[in-house]
Amino acid sequence: MTRWWTIAFVCVALSSSMARAVQPNEVLADPALEQRARSISAGLRCLVCQNQSIDDSDAPLARDLRVLVRERLKSGDSDAEAVKFIVARYGEFVLLSPPFSFSTALLWFTPALLLLFGIYFIYRSSRIPMTTVKTSDALSEDEQEQLKKIVGT
Repeated sequence: MTRWWTIAFVCVALSSSMARAVQPNEVLADPALEQRARSISAGLRCLVCQNQSIDDSDAPLARDLRVLVRERLKSGDSDAEAVKFIVARYGEFVLLSPPFSFSTALLWFTPALLLLFGIYFIYRSSRIPMTTVKTSDALSEDEQEQLKKIVGT
């Protein structure tokens, strides 16, 4: 009997992790329009969660953005126009994949620059010869005298 409870628990856990945050009252009656809204929402960042799309987020602002996207689509906007409207209001940060432009060049090139700097640093570190410290095994007479005074013998 516990085996069935375990299977049921796993099924519920898996199904709830795949559930979207879109509420039933947000879903559009037209399936084609709803699919367009879902595809747009999947590409927009939740400004509260910052690492989730508005389609996956439960934040109130994400809900407002989902409703806004659906309203724009119902009013006849194309997908690009709806996204452009959201970007005009919230900036390019709202896009999960920002386009390449002059203002986002640092965002796109920083990982490559860090990688190149790391490779250069490793290369330069390996080329510097290691200096060896010259040590002698035997103590000088003065050092032996000092050692005897410290040890007390």
